[in-house]
Amino acid sequence: MAQRTGKAQRTGAAWWLLVPYVLFLAVLPLVNRVVPTVAGLPFLFFWMLLATLLTPVAVWLAHRGGLRRARSQAPGPADERGRG
Repeated sequence: MAQRTGKAQRTGAAWWLLVPYVLFLAVLPLVNRVVPTVAGLPFLFFWMLLATLLTPVAVWLAHRGGLRRARSQAPGPADERGRG
């Protein structure tokens, strides 16, 4: 399997940051309903609660992708021995 470049990995991790935008703004016209209730809440309130809980998860996934990219670009022990 081909290795992804640093830019491709950075872009892949950044896609997770679009999740809050989609949950809060892009889908809002579709979920702006009162009639169906979930757990006793109007659907819009339930959707906002769900989006609020999923936003930190999406940010954590983007952060984890950034850390993975940083680890893959870090110099190994052989590289550090030659420096000095």
